[in-house]
Amino acid sequence: MDFELSDDQQQLAQSLDRVLRAHCSFEKRQAIAATDAGWSEPLWGQLAQLGVTALGIAERHGGLGGGAIERLPVLQAFGAVHLLEPYLATCVLGATAVQAAGSSAQQAALLPAVAEGRARLAWAHDEAATRHAPLWVQARARRDGASWRLTGIKSLVLGAAAATRWVVSARIEGEPDAEQGLALFLVRPDAAGVRLRSFRLVDDTPAGELALDDAEAEALGDATDSGCAAAAIRAVQAAGTAAACADMVGAMESAFALTTSYVNTRQQFGRAIGDYQAVRHRSADMAVALEMARSMAIAAAGAADDQDAPGAAVELARAKLVVGRHARALCEAAIQSHGGIGMTEEYAVGHCLRRVHVLDHLFGDVDAQAAALARLARPVGVD
Repeated sequence: MDFELSDDQQQLAQSLDRVLRAHCSFEKRQAIAATDAGWSEPLWGQLAQLGVTALGIAERHGGLGGGAIERLPVLQAFGAVHLLEPYLATCVLGATAVQAAGSSAQQAALLPAVAEGRARLAWAHDEAATRHAPLWVQARARRDGASWRLTGIKSLVLGAAAATRWVVSARIEGEPDAEQGLALFLVRPDAAGVRLRSFRLVDDTPAGELALDDAEAEALGDATDSGCAAAAIRAVQAAGTAAACADMVGAMESAFALTTSYVNTRQQFGRAIGDYQAVRHRSADMAVALEMARSMAIAAAGAADDQDAPGAAVELARAKLVVGRHARALCEAAIQSHGGIGMTEEYAVGHCLRRVHVLDHLFGDVDAQAAALARLARPVGVD
């Protein structure tokens, strides 16, 4: 599938490449990961100056407009350097939720600050019993005068500690898997009744578990409009799926580049190991996997930008499945091509597989996407 960058996109990509080369080498990335915060606020400020944080946000709110297609090259670049800054959490997940469900006043208050890099959001939706079901919510909300009170636990909140606001899903009524009764809320990290346990994912991405005990919250939009909340959750899921696909492609590109360089320089028995037929065949398989994943990432971005199009849900599930499968296979082959050095903490290629492992599990892993495709392909009325 062909995908050509516009002139503006090419300029942004070039500027972003310069910043990432200067501040996101593997060694510098590891130094950032070793800090208490796990991400770099100065680097976040530079990304904001480039306009990266404004992508996907409407122009009337100080953004650059666009959607998943416009974010595609940016996320691929981030995946290649295994970016730790909360771009996915803030500019993809959180901003999508606010644009889909927030009132005009809330959008005017939050989105310009996000576009300028002054505010960061976190999407607090997943729970321990979710099992990749997009609308499964057990957290409860009750009205308390003009505000709301939330009780529940959100198990995987990306960029939780860095956020200035959490966007939290909760249920006003109904069973955990029902669309009726869903609502979205804004929670301040310093609100009473909030407890955050921070941790790192296997690729060093900062995340956290959010425990709410009658915590004060502000409804995002109309809390009684469960249809809007469900649509917003699906929009976040779609945007996140497309973003994960693009990020995995970036990690694949990095793993492939490292492997190509290594096999063409590593000598064994007086010749480069890349000259051996078995290694050549493995490299060819990796190249095919990368091209397949690139095409599917573009398809996912297009489906995320037009969710009402026929087959959009199928396209997203298929893309996530194919990219996840090929990304894991390529990164495992990259490690195998390197031998023992590929397994070390100090060498970058193993971190590509860690990145892919995390992204594969976000928004439904390969098995979950296969099950989703089976459901979507099932004729209506068949038991």
